Amino acid sequence: MMTPAHDTTTAPRPLLATHSGSFHLDDAFAYVVLCLARGLHEPGRDHTLVRTRDEATIAGADVVWDVGAVYDPAASRFDHHQRGAPVREDHTPFSAAGLVWRHHGEQAVQTLLDQDGTGGPAAAIAAVIDQEVVRRIDAIDNGVGEPGDALNLSAIVEDHNPAWDSPAVGDRTAEDAAFLRAAGLVDGFLRRRVAMVRARLAAEAVVATAHARSADPRLLELDRKLPWEGPVFTQGLPVLYALYPVPNGNWMVDAMPPEPGSFAQRLPLPAAWAGLRDADLAAASGVADAVFVHPRRFVGAARSREGALALARKAIALADQPAG
Repeated sequence: MMTPAHDTTTAPRPLLATHSGSFHLDDAFAYVVLCLARGLHEPGRDHTLVRTRDEATIAGADVVWDVGAVYDPAASRFDHHQRGAPVREDHTPFSAAGLVWRHHGEQAVQTLLDQDGTGGPAAAIAAVIDQEVVRRIDAIDNGVGEPGDALNLSAIVEDHNPAWDSPAVGDRTAEDAAFLRAAGLVDGFLRRRVAMVRARLAAEAVVATAHARSADPRLLELDRKLPWEGPVFTQGLPVLYALYPVPNGNWMVDAMPPEPGSFAQRLPLPAAWAGLRDADLAAASGVADAVFVHPRRFVGAARSREGALALARKAIALADQPAG
């Protein structure tokens, strides 16, 4: 995708138009979303991409974004520079990316899910990406809120523009090729983001089901390793330890942090077990197949599910004992 190709057909191709000159994340992102939603792959093969400010060309295009001074989704016009352009419910102005995502984001997500064969709730995934990604694109493009830094996707896309003293400046072919390279980067980013959000939502469902089965709401027993901390926070669960198997056959006992990003634990494993391994840990804990407890007490392991459960239960019981 996103590479020019020689036209080998005579079938009419849709004309997609955006502005010429320097590009930003919002117009590159919008282009990627439109291509995914419409099932388009290569400019010059199944559609024509024109970057221009010529009013006649823009008026005759099938889809226009980030130029033209018109927002009319029924006519496939998605500009945000005119007076009266729409804003979000919190009054943040839309960029072209936000307007295109508003109408085509869910279909773009569905296309990617279909391509991967993974399935998933396209509407829910699109809503998360809108909240976490597209709103930020809107804000940066409109100069609202904190600007991005050099490692921000917006800055990386803009770095694809020719430098001010490059001979490519003003060379339409070179500038268009640079835009397509930036769009290719955005395409890869969006594909990974959809995959990761889908996996995150799936993990939330697994965690909810597993927790509902637990005899002790403080213990979360999983049948494999997955990102469980976020769902625990999201769902407000009283989990102290998560238990799950790993490929070497051990069962891990992970302590839950008190808040996202914290290196502390709601209940660290007992201090008397810290840094012990194998026989020493078995003797200290009373769990015969105990393997280790990290010196910082945020994780331990046993060789069996039963052993991991025993470590977690003993840790809670020790914490519940009155001092002295």
